[in-house]
Amino acid sequence: MASDSKPSGAMLWGGRFTGGLDPLMVKYNESIYFDRVLYKQDVAGSIAFARSNAKAGIITQEEFEKLEQGLREVEKEWEAGTFTIVPGVDEDIFTANERRLGEIIGKNIAGKLHTGRSRNEQVVCDMRMWLRDELRQIEQHLINFLNVIAARAEQEIDYVMPGYTHLQRAQPIRWSHWMLSYGFAFASDLERLREVIKRVNRNPLGCGALAGNPFGIDRDMITKELGFDGLIWNSMAGVSDRDFVSETLQWGAMFMQHISRWAEDLIIYSTAEFGFVRLSDAYSTGSSLMPQKKNPDSLELLRGKSGRAFGHMAGLMMTQKGLPSTYNKDLQESIEPMLDHVKTVSDSIQIANGVLATLAVDGAKMKAALDPFMLATDVADYLVRKGVPFRETHHISGRCVAKSEETGIPMNELSFEQLKAIDSRFEEDIAEAFVYETSVERRSAKGGTSKSSVLEQIQVIKAAIGGQA
Repeated sequence: MASDSKPSGAMLWGGRFTGGLDPLMVKYNESIYFDRVLYKQDVAGSIAFARSNAKAGIITQEEFEKLEQGLREVEKEWEAGTFTIVPGVDEDIFTANERRLGEIIGKNIAGKLHTGRSRNEQVVCDMRMWLRDELRQIEQHLINFLNVIAARAEQEIDYVMPGYTHLQRAQPIRWSHWMLSYGFAFASDLERLREVIKRVNRNPLGCGALAGNPFGIDRDMITKELGFDGLIWNSMAGVSDRDFVSETLQWGAMFMQHISRWAEDLIIYSTAEFGFVRLSDAYSTGSSLMPQKKNPDSLELLRGKSGRAFGHMAGLMMTQKGLPSTYNKDLQESIEPMLDHVKTVSDSIQIANGVLATLAVDGAKMKAALDPFMLATDVADYLVRKGVPFRETHHISGRCVAKSEETGIPMNELSFEQLKAIDSRFEEDIAEAFVYETSVERRSAKGGTSKSSVLEQIQVIKAAIGGQA
C-alpha cells in the first residue's frame, strides 16, 4: 500500500496507480496488526506453493531452495519478536513477509515467490490452516471439560437435589443427572465441532485470483504438504468462501449459549439462598465495598461473553449477505471476528473446566432443599400402579397437596387416615412414595435419574468423547 509520500508503485498492486493514498485510507485498508498472527501459516503456504512451482518448472530448484531458506529466516524473526513492520508499506502479513524476504535473499528471486498466486487464495489458505489448528486445540479443551463432567458425575452420584422447571422445584434428581444434562449438550457440541474441522480443512491454494492457476501446479501435492484433507474444487468458490468462518462462529455461538445457561444455573446454585455449590477462590472475586461478598465473576463472565460470541456470528453474516461472487475486500472483515471468537471460546472452555474441577458441592444443602410437594407425581404414580387411570390419580394427588396446604402438615406427614379419606385406594405402603431416594431410583428407564441410568449416561458420554457415539 502507499502513503501520500510514497509512490503506490512500491506496493504489490501499485503499478497501475499514479497517485498516493489518503493516509487514513492506508490505515483503514491495512490488516497487518491483526493478521500477523497468520505468519507461520503464510510461511508454510508460501513454501508449499514455491515447491509446486519448482516441480512445474516455473522456478529452478536452486531458486526454490533460496526462497525456502529466506522464508524460514522470516519465520524465525516473527518467532523471536524481531520482525519490524514498515507502516504504510506492510499492509498485511503477506505483503510484509514478501517485502522482508526480498531484503534477505534479494528482490529478483523473492519476486518469483508470488508467480501464479493471488492474495485472494493466499489469505484464505492461511486462515484455514490457522483455524484448523486452533479448532483442534479447542476440541481437546472440550474433551478435557467433558472428562471432568463424567468423572464428577460418577464420584458424586449419591447427591440428590431438586430438579427445576420454570425455576420452581419440580421433582427430585441426582446432582450427577444435572451435570450430565449439560454434558450431553457439550458432547453434541464436540460432535459438531469435529464436523466443522473437516470442512475448514480444505485447500484453496492454487485457485488464483478467481479463475485458477495457469502454470499447472500440483494442487494435490500442496494439499498433502499442508495437511489438508481435500481440495476446494471451484476456484471462484475457493477465494470467496468464508462459510468455514461463519460455520465456526455459528458453532461457537451455540456452544457459548450452552455454557451461558450452565453458568446461570451455577450462579443460582451458589447463592446463599441455595448454597448447593461454592466456587473456589481461584474463580471468584470480592467486593470493593462489602467484605463478606464472594462473587461468581468467572460464571458471570462466561454468561456475558456469550453475547460477544453471538455478535461475531451476526456481524460476519451481515457483512457477507449482499456480496457479489468471488473476492471482495469486505471479506477482510472475516479475520478479526474469527480471531477474537476463537480466543473467547477457547478461554471460556478452559475457565468452565477450572470452575467445575474446583467446585465444592454441599450435598446436605441439596437434600435440605427437597420438598415433599416434589413427590406429588410419585403419589399419582403409586395409584397408577394400583390400576387407577393417570388422569384420575393426578387429580387425587392434587387433593393431597391441597390438604397439606390447608392443614399446614407436610404432605409426607399426612396420616394414613387423612390420605385414606381423600381416596380409599390408598394403602399403608403409600409411605414408600414419600422417600426421595426411592423416587429417583424409580426413574430407571434409559435417560432417567436413577443410579443405573446415570451410570449408563456416563458411559455414553465417554464414548462420545472418543468419537464412538
